[in-house]
Amino acid sequence: MNRMKLSFCSHLENEAFARTSVIAFLMPLSMSVEEVMEIKTIMAEAIVNAMIHGYEGREDGEVIVSVSYDEQKIVTIIVEDQGCGIPDIDLAMQPLYTSKAHLERSGMGMSIMSAFADEFYVNSKVDCGTTVTIIKQIHGIEDQQ
Repeated sequence: MNRMKLSFCSHLENEAFARTSVIAFLMPLSMSVEEVMEIKTIMAEAIVNAMIHGYEGREDGEVIVSVSYDEQKIVTIIVEDQGCGIPDIDLAMQPLYTSKAHLERSGMGMSIMSAFADEFYVNSKVDCGTTVTIIKQIHGIEDQQ
């Protein structure tokens, strides 16, 4: 098992740093271009959700990203915040639902993450924060040849 952990301020410009760091960490898995794009998308959605929804756009919050993979190329990604939490996870999981319509958010983040993951879990407590866990099997470029 190999693992890494990043902690950074909830500044939107840090999303690219975190996303790129995760992809670099996973490079030994020889991911296909499609898998790289899926993980980049998952990371962008999870991190931006933590920043915009969890911390209500405040830049004084902390986002924690933990990533691990094993010999079978099963990747586990955990994105955590200690923000406001999600009052109704079932509602938040509905396609097109957004609590930030004034920001022109599409409400597809949870649906997108779930679609690209093999397993997708959201744990949240109001006023305590949210943890999103994504598990994805990597097949890699050698499996496509």
